[in-house]
Amino acid sequence: MSAGRRLARAAAGALVLVALAGCAPTAAKALGHAHTPTAPTARPTPTTTAAPTPVTSAPSAPSPTASAPIAAQGAPPAPAPFITPVPAGTVVAQGDVASPKGSIHFHYRMVSNGDDTYSAQYSNFTDTAPIPISVTLLDIPPRVGDGLTYHGVGDHALGGPTTTAAAPSSANIGTAPSYLVALVTYSSVASADGVPVELGPGKVLAVDTVHWSVPARQTNVHPVDGGARPLAGGVVTATTASGAPKSYRVGHGDLPAEVADRFGITLQDLTWLNPGSGAFDPDGNLYENAVLNLDPEALD
Repeated sequence: MSAGRRLARAAAGALVLVALAGCAPTAAKALGHAHTPTAPTARPTPTTTAAPTPVTSAPSAPSPTASAPIAAQGAPPAPAPFITPVPAGTVVAQGDVASPKGSIHFHYRMVSNGDDTYSAQYSNFTDTAPIPISVTLLDIPPRVGDGLTYHGVGDHALGGPTTTAAAPSSANIGTAPSYLVALVTYSSVASADGVPVELGPGKVLAVDTVHWSVPARQTNVHPVDGGARPLAGGVVTATTASGAPKSYRVGHGDLPAEVADRFGITLQDLTWLNPGSGAFDPDGNLYENAVLNLDPEALD
């Protein structure tokens, strides 16, 4: 080959290499080889304020102790039910007794002992009849001349016959006595021998109505009827002078807690109002048609 032709080929090869060098990235890509691309131009920093982080933007959560409701922390127990007694020495009834024939006279007072019991106090007793005299309290008044077969509450011998007024005497008449409306004076002679028939044993000689005035006692139990509802659908059978529910007849399916809730009291209050009432079975359930007391004043 001549020297001219060799020179021409060399020049042509150089041109080819130059062309390939300008297309190197494209060629490499076509062959699947990795390459390092030119680094992109850095973006400018945004001028808007960055959003706050959740920690600083969210409100601070209160501590469990501060935020927990009282009920969750344990509500204090309901106070125990109570009723205060009438102060000792309080006179709740009094009067003067005179038999129809005028042979018997005395004064009586019903007085609080301060412990929910009461005493009947008798003074200025005189008896010109030829027999001893006794007194008692009854809930149903008899008539003068009747023969006494039931000796009631606080049965007490006054004595007699007398020439001067007898010494004062008294008898305990127990608790909640205001249902005892009749003070009965009767003959307590042991035998009918030698005495007129109208003065015989047990003959009623005088009957006096007792007008009680027992002051209201202080209590923290105040039932108010909220109306019949499921599981407490019985009926109020009596009310007090102020209109408060006094007694309640248990309905079918009544539950003790629901009955208590109907009257705005606790189950503890309801059982306290009904000691030994027989309205509850051994498991604490209510007997249908049983009558519950709702009046604290009716407690002994």
